[in-house]
Amino acid sequence: MRIGIAGFLHESHSFAPHPTTWADFLNPGSWPPVQRPATLLDGLRNTAVPAAGAIAVAEAAGVTLVPLSWAMANPAGPVNEEAFERIASLICADLQAALPLDGLYLDLHGAAMADGYPDAEGELMRRIRAITGPDLPITASLDPHCNLTAAMVARADALSPFRTYPHVDMKEAGGRAMSLLLARIRRGTPFARAFRQLDYWIPLSGMCTLVPPMTIAMEERARLAAGVAELGLCFGFPYADFPDCGAAICAYAEDQAAADAAADGLLAWFVAHETDFVLDVLPAAEGVAQALRLAATASRPVLLADTQDNPGGGGHGDTTGLLAELVRQEARGAVLALINDAESAAACHAAGEGASLSLSLGGRSDGVPFACTARVLRLSDGSFMCTGPMAGGNMANLGPTALVEVQGGVRVIVVSRKMQAYDQAILRHLGIEPAGVPIIGLKSSVHFRADFQPIAEAVLIVTAPGPVVADPSGLPFQHLRPGLRLSPKAG
Repeated sequence: MRIGIAGFLHESHSFAPHPTTWADFLNPGSWPPVQRPATLLDGLRNTAVPAAGAIAVAEAAGVTLVPLSWAMANPAGPVNEEAFERIASLICADLQAALPLDGLYLDLHGAAMADGYPDAEGELMRRIRAITGPDLPITASLDPHCNLTAAMVARADALSPFRTYPHVDMKEAGGRAMSLLLARIRRGTPFARAFRQLDYWIPLSGMCTLVPPMTIAMEERARLAAGVAELGLCFGFPYADFPDCGAAICAYAEDQAAADAAADGLLAWFVAHETDFVLDVLPAAEGVAQALRLAATASRPVLLADTQDNPGGGGHGDTTGLLAELVRQEARGAVLALINDAESAAACHAAGEGASLSLSLGGRSDGVPFACTARVLRLSDGSFMCTGPMAGGNMANLGPTALVEVQGGVRVIVVSRKMQAYDQAILRHLGIEPAGVPIIGLKSSVHFRADFQPIAEAVLIVTAPGPVVADPSGLPFQHLRPGLRLSPKAG
């Protein structure tokens, strides 16, 4: 049995300050760079990406894997035309050369937008179907932040999102999608399928599967999934300006009645529990003040999640609102991870460890840097192995990196490439043991919880300026479908 494997992963924020280019797929921070057929299997097998799980299941089943191309970039603005056409052309050319195949597995995100194609995955799958025809079995794994569309559901035999946020089951989702593909090939005919969309957006912080209400939602999903091949819940990514933006459900079963019942049951749960998802965050000033009160008697770190500058949601990782507040309130000993500022990192490397220098730190994306005198505590090349539950085994490459201390005894990790702060190795590779830090500021919305929450005294989600706004209803959307509510109704 010959099965092709390919991938295209990007989460696109319509209002993020930087578009996504081909260079971003070549250097995606803590994720593997572009893979071609000669490198894909070995390049992904030992990483944390979904395709690694698909490879393991296929090889255990004795399948002959036929690698195509695979590409991933960090969340940012929509993928520009050159990058999308280049990636789509590589995958399609490799696919054409690989035929005949018995099936195709795709490692997709599901929330990509490209210039001219707001549903980038739907367009990629259209091109793939133009090559394979309608009958080749195709399945895909998805990030649950997928903005699922009817076109995606129609062009795949099964779609399987991760079950967790933080995403600690990426490989499991890839393996599940491969298992669904093998089942589809064995049965010889397509599954019945159902597709439903919610009519309200879930706030990003409300999507976390470690805490209610999403823990309860996922328990209901599991209960309803007992009688079907797959029941996929996509939380949506509420920063994409196109009609299908938002949460959606896909179900696959032996017959249409079972698929419809599972999808309708999960949709009904979300309708009944809409008020549970109302946003709950703190302004940065209040969050820092509360963190200082807690840290005064705590034996473990207090975490401040700088959710609106989350590099995993399209932020550039360089806004300075939380840093300014930590300094203003003299949060001595606190560490902010991280500020993405290649120019300041280079200046620190030129000055050397132990030196003091004036920096205009961060603010490259919004024009609001933080002026400071910084003492260089530690330098690194930004290369380290991730060790946490989400990205363990991935090599990070953040370029020249510096740990500096600024006013008030606040420490800042300055990097040259953006990365969401979801792994303790970001701190440890600079000689900081996270468990010993009183307050840690993290550029993240939810993913940090996988590795940092187990060591935390408390977790506070705070809002400082940044593009990944906690309440996206104020963004200038123009293309959303009528009747879609941009935040849950309060009770």
